[in-house]
Amino acid sequence: MHYQVKALRQGEAVALLACEAQDALAATSQVESQGYTVLSVTPQALWNGWRVRLGSRFHLVLFSQELLSLLDAGLSLVESIETLAEKEHRAEHRKLLRQIIAKLYEGQPLSFALQQFPAVFPPLYVASVRASEKTGDLSEALTRYVAYQARVDLVRKRIVSASIYPMLLIFAGSLVTLFLLLYVVPKFARIYEDIGGEMPFFSQILMAWGRLLEAHKFEVLVIFLAVLAGLVYWVTRPGFGRFAMQLLWRLPAVGERLMIYQLARFYRTLGMLLRGGIPVVTALDMVSGLLQPALRVRLAGAAKSIREGQAISLAMENHGLTSPVAQRMLRVGERTGDMGEMMDRIAAFYDEEMSRWVDWFTRLFEPLLMAFIGLVIGLIVVLMYFPIFELAGSIQ
Repeated sequence: MHYQVKALRQGEAVALLACEAQDALAATSQVESQGYTVLSVTPQALWNGWRVRLGSRFHLVLFSQELLSLLDAGLSLVESIETLAEKEHRAEHRKLLRQIIAKLYEGQPLSFALQQFPAVFPPLYVASVRASEKTGDLSEALTRYVAYQARVDLVRKRIVSASIYPMLLIFAGSLVTLFLLLYVVPKFARIYEDIGGEMPFFSQILMAWGRLLEAHKFEVLVIFLAVLAGLVYWVTRPGFGRFAMQLLWRLPAVGERLMIYQLARFYRTLGMLLRGGIPVVTALDMVSGLLQPALRVRLAGAAKSIREGQAISLAMENHGLTSPVAQRMLRVGERTGDMGEMMDRIAAFYDEEMSRWVDWFTRLFEPLLMAFIGLVIGLIVVLMYFPIFELAGSIQ
């Protein structure tokens, strides 16, 4: 969900920042982690998010890939960003890169320059760059972030691609059903009125709908458009996402899979930060905004236990943030001392499990959906033609 945050930082004017977070609390934490004092948090409507995505969205992964290529080619950091600014055709992006270059010429580190633009460079990205500055290996940090984002996007694309065909089925089935109810049924109702005779009960209901539509076309059209506008308005409200997510989390099978998806993203992000040299407690605080409120409460308890000296595997197990397989892998990571790599493997395991479930659900849901749509359309057609069948039978 997109939020517009009005914030203030010492020595600077009031700034309007745009960020994406699970809720207002996560947006506040995200901005405060950059050193700002939050004055207000305002959710943005869905179409505002579309305008940002379609218009002036800064492609962070592409920027990282190009910067990495230039650094590997032997250019200095300032020369690399200057090259990217020269080739940038969008004025707002070129201005952003010029501002970063100005900070670098002032002697500021890259992480400080990126930190000035939290709407473009998320805290995870800034933290990775800051950690790399201590070791002098910025290329490695950029490589880790590009690989991390690619794996996150891969899972998201699998889910989106699996949902395209069912959505097309629903859309096409809805159009056919509306065409039958709004155009064909009224025509049959007029014919049956002229013919007369008895009709089955359900056919009478269907024909009554046709007569109502024929007599009050304008009123029905206005009501239909008003209901459709109300649904669109409700769906685009910021609260709809929270409501839909809470509803999905209550469904036994779906809620469990949503938790696995969130844990996969949580462990992958945490692994990236740990491999970048960020302490585990700091990393836990930074990734809390990726989780739903219920899991965020569990994570806060786990972080408190880890601060008190408890092992990571035990803290995660006690607060319900692992599965049996992940629990064993965490223990192996504690023994080998490579928790970052082990958390990447846990995320990969969760990703594979999620992919298998999406594939299974799609194979099951698509034929069931097709059967349901066919049943609805077939029932309407049968109810329309049933009186004709009876008439033909009586003639014989």
